[in-house]
Amino acid sequence: MELKGCLVLAALLLPAALAFPIQDDYENSTTTTEPTEVTTQENIYESPSPTETDEEDEDIFNKILKVNKDSSQFLQEGDIVPRRSRSAINCRQCNWPQSSDGIVRIPYELDPAYEESHVKGIHDAMAEFEALTCINFVKRKAERDYLSIRSADGCWSNYGRVGGGQTVSVMKGGCMWKGVIQHELEHALGFLHEHSRSDRDKHVKIMWEYISPPDRPDFKKFENSNNLDLPYDYSSVMHYGPYTFSNTTGKATIVPIPDRSVHIGQRQGMSNLDVAKINKLYNCSRCSTILDGPSGSLRSANYPRNYSDNTNCVWLIRTRSRKVSLHFQAFQLQITKGCQGDYVKVYDGSSKSSPVLMDKTCGSKIPNGIVASSNLMLVEFTTDGAQTASGFQATFTAVRTQRRSSIHN
Repeated sequence: MELKGCLVLAALLLPAALAFPIQDDYENSTTTTEPTEVTTQENIYESPSPTETDEEDEDIFNKILKVNKDSSQFLQEGDIVPRRSRSAINCRQCNWPQSSDGIVRIPYELDPAYEESHVKGIHDAMAEFEALTCINFVKRKAERDYLSIRSADGCWSNYGRVGGGQTVSVMKGGCMWKGVIQHELEHALGFLHEHSRSDRDKHVKIMWEYISPPDRPDFKKFENSNNLDLPYDYSSVMHYGPYTFSNTTGKATIVPIPDRSVHIGQRQGMSNLDVAKINKLYNCSRCSTILDGPSGSLRSANYPRNYSDNTNCVWLIRTRSRKVSLHFQAFQLQITKGCQGDYVKVYDGSSKSSPVLMDKTCGSKIPNGIVASSNLMLVEFTTDGAQTASGFQATFTAVRTQRRSSIHN
């Protein structure tokens, strides 16, 4: 903590020499404001004491901080490498270029030190971006700007595209969780932490009295942040957990308002609003939904009225440590040869590169129940420009299985 304090002080005193965007970044920050005196209303903002949880139940950012406490890299907000230029909160050059087909292809290279299981974990995290957004991570050929994903000393990334080969650190010893990998990749796409939004004080209260002075810059607020006209997301993969940087055991540093019982932070991966923000920032036209409850339902648009022409929608079903079971209650799709027109297809995993559980299916016969091999299932619904029908309706449930201790999803 003393080392971090010295580094922050040095950066504040020597911004020109270090070329860190401290003044630009912190110009409108609330972090220099002293904590307000605790009054009799303090209990309004108190969070319940943290419960004992296992590693899988830990929020993503807490995992990141545990690893980064030993990192030699100078980091802002716990896992962001400072830019050596002006602040880039709204800079146009921070985004990765979009191809004429609407796809944003981001070249990357992987550290040869990764083993097969590490490579699979990174690819699985990337695959969800491809399934739910127009972001595609592609192996680098000779592109100038690319992500160099390495097992360095911690879990950290730059903010947005900075040019050349920029490092995304995904250390083998503690960062190999899907949500952690997606968190760092979102930073590289140009997303800051959710609590840094200009409107955060309408949604959370920062408990300054439980944050030590050297850590207060990590709770800065950007007055000119681009919030994309989308709601504040308590469940964002980019949100701090409630006890992040707390100097007092059991005292939260971030408390939701007005309802302090709202859960903040994330455990598994991107939220629906994370996906919506990526698609809006990068002008993506995608129909995608994440379903992450223990049970729920999904249906084609307009059901039981006829669905629309020329659509492609996906549902990522993501339960917690249990297998997914899918059952159709209704099914009525246009019949074409080989179901090449309108169809439903189900994958055993989180992407279209996953094994197929149910190949393209159309017609009026209700398909049999489907059970995935894990807690992930992707359902794809595609229609052509010809005849339509009423579509489908289905429900999913989490099927209890023997607990897996070594798989991080």
